[in-house]
Amino acid sequence: MQDRAALAMAASAGPCASVPAEQMEFIRQVLDRVGDKWSMLIIAVLQDGALRYTELQGQIPGISQRMLTHTLRQLRQDGLLTRTAYAEVPPRVEYTLTPLGHGLNDIVKQLIGWAAAHHNEIRANRRRAETAASGS
Repeated sequence: MQDRAALAMAASAGPCASVPAEQMEFIRQVLDRVGDKWSMLIIAVLQDGALRYTELQGQIPGISQRMLTHTLRQLRQDGLLTRTAYAEVPPRVEYTLTPLGHGLNDIVKQLIGWAAAHHNEIRANRRRAETAASGS
């Protein structure tokens, strides 16, 4: 665990300079949660409205049932989405973005757009780095 002096120094310059040192650990936790690939993909998929669990799973290739459940729970805890259970047979549960989640979705869409626009350049840079590393 870092002490206050280390936290204060970490926030003394750059984009976090205006953030009080005692808030930095929590802000890093929030960035870690909303910045992971599954959270961003879930938020992006929910942009058009409510989806059921199986619909979410079908629209996010590669996500395991365990990871989807875990990520949905975390996003609910942070108030980024809601879970609505309907008393029906069979049971129906839907997930939707909250206003806070919609605000984050705007940022996620920009990031996805940036990644799409620059993926070829990044792929080429990775190849160059791998070639340089294997040649060393």
